[in-house]
Amino acid sequence: MRGHEVLEFWWAIPAGLALLGYGRSLAGMTRAQRAVWVKARVVAVEQPAHAASRKPGIPVTLTFQDPGTGREFTLSNAGKHGDAIEEAWVGREVEVRYPPGQPLRFAVVLGGAGEQTGREGPDCAVMLLLIGLVIHATVRWGWPWALLGLGTLLAAAAVRSPDIRMVRARNALLASAVAVPARVVAVTRDVYSDDESGGDIVVHAPVVAFTTHEGAQVTVLSGGGIPDPGRSLHRALTIHYAPADPAVYTPDPAADRRSGALNIAFVVALLLAGTAVAVVGAVML
Repeated sequence: MRGHEVLEFWWAIPAGLALLGYGRSLAGMTRAQRAVWVKARVVAVEQPAHAASRKPGIPVTLTFQDPGTGREFTLSNAGKHGDAIEEAWVGREVEVRYPPGQPLRFAVVLGGAGEQTGREGPDCAVMLLLIGLVIHATVRWGWPWALLGLGTLLAAAAVRSPDIRMVRARNALLASAVAVPARVVAVTRDVYSDDESGGDIVVHAPVVAFTTHEGAQVTVLSGGGIPDPGRSLHRALTIHYAPADPAVYTPDPAADRRSGALNIAFVVALLLAGTAVAVVGAVML
């Protein structure tokens, strides 16, 4: 068999990886499924240092109980154990996982229950397979198949996108938002190299502290909505938070709603564009 004939079977690699991954998931053999998953509670919150990096998140101390031994562990987390925590208050619960019998190797997981299935890897392999099939169809059968395949992928991505659901859930929580005074207590600073200009890009993120009506002292790393963040230290402002979940907050409700509407519009446009491209490809066949 010649080299180009061997390349015809490129699809076997991502397809094999996907099947292997799904098989391991069904058998409960993935790393995520073999790990111990427990709820941890924040028992102490520290303020990030001014001008420090945002990447470690907010330093917190967590406590959780190992179900195998019944022993309780109280350990610190500052971005070195899994996901960085960017909204923290004493009493907040987060999920952690660790290898059986090794609770000191815990990792914070903020991505939800989906990570427990261990299907992220095989899902990625399937996506690579589908993209490869579109490219393969383009080379082998021409542009009509490329349009049909690309349009189908775009429409499927829009249908599977969680953005609309997340925006609606956020809007529902903020519909009963409570306004409280807040203050910027620190500003993080991260420097990134810009290969195109040869210079540096400096990104600032305000650290905002506020107290809920229930008395919880909340510290958050602001994701936006605060003008001129690099000069916002000690600035007083108003935070609108969801009573059911203080991690859902905004300094500007109107801007937050506009941002959510833009996200929904993008997903709808992607769906319409994908459908149109797929129809054009089908007509050209």
